[in-house]
Formats: sequence, structure tokens, C-alpha cells
Amino acid sequence: AERITKLLEKVEIFGDDRPVTQRPVNIHDALDRARRSAQAGFASHARFVEEFDPSLPPTVGDQDQLIQVFLNLLKNAGEATPEVGGMITIRTAYRPGIRMAGPGGASVSLPLTVTITDNGPGVPEAIRRDLFEPFVTTKATGSGLGLALVSKIVADHGGVVECESDPGWTTFRVRLPVWRPGPGAATDAGA
Repeated sequence: AERITKLLEKVEIFGDDRPVTQRPVNIHDALDRARRSAQAGFASHARFVEEFDPSLPPTVGDQDQLIQVFLNLLKNAGEATPEVGGMITIRTAYRPGIRMAGPGGASVSLPLTVTITDNGPGVPEAIRRDLFEPFVTTKATGSGLGLALVSKIVADHGGVVECESDPGWTTFRVRLPVWRPGPGAATDAGA
């Protein structure tokens, strides 16, 4: 009954169409919080490597939701890495020129890039295309909602998430827009 209740709570999130809070978010702060949580729990066996671009500007959105995105990706990475020799690499970069089609056909710039790479067995070819769909999982006890939730939250933030994988490694790449303050916008980058 508890598992069903938790599953229903996760499914309810997909129906939440309220706009995302528009605040500047320091990606490195969000990643640091998620990493510390992962290191203290589900990924305590893995070695973490961080390669951060120190000049990365803030993105726009809700810090708690972005922490949840990074936690979900780190949880998958932690579960995929071997108990001995497991490694998770977190990188940030500013990549100008990355654009995607936005509302009304306008082009939206997504220069902020976060990659989380693990040295696990890789994502099976059979599910890669549907990886971000609800209820797709390779885990015996998984709900298949973690990556679907990641995809929804990232899309709600105006970004995109991608996956590349081969035997021996998997990389999830999150691309996000830069914070552009507008009239009356909140400006506390740490919130």
C-alpha cells in the first residue's frame, strides 16, 4: 500500500502544469547539494569527480526542482556503478551555439550544460529510445518514473535532457538556458 501511495504521488507530478518559479539558480550549488546527498547514501561506494566551469552563469527556475533532477540522475548513476571501482563524473560547461526550437518556432539558446557520467554497464539498446517515458525501467523494483520526472522538470525549465550510452559508460546531459532577468523578476541566485 505504501509503494502504491508513493507511486501515485509521483504520477500526480506529471499533471502539475503550474509555471516554474522564475529565479536565478546557481547550478553548482544545486549539484553540490545533490552530490553530498548521493555520497552520504545511495552512491557512497562511488568515487566522484567534479569538473566545473567556474564562470558558469545562473540558470532560471526552481532550485529544489533542479536538485531533484540531479538527485535522480545521480541515483541512477550510483545504482549503475560497480561496488568496487565505481566512478561518477559531474561536469558543467558553457557551450554557446546550442539552440532548440521554442514556442512559436522561435530558437532558444541552451548554453548551460551539465553532464553526469557513470562507469556502469550502460543502458540496454532496447530501451534507449523510450528511456524518458513513464514506466520504462530495467530495475526489478523500479517504478520507471525517475527519468520521466527528470525530463518533465527539465522541459518545464526550458531545457532538454539527453542520454548517450555504450557498454561501460552512460552520460546524461542536461542543457539549460541562462537566467535573463525581466521586469519584477526575483534576483536571489542562491534561493
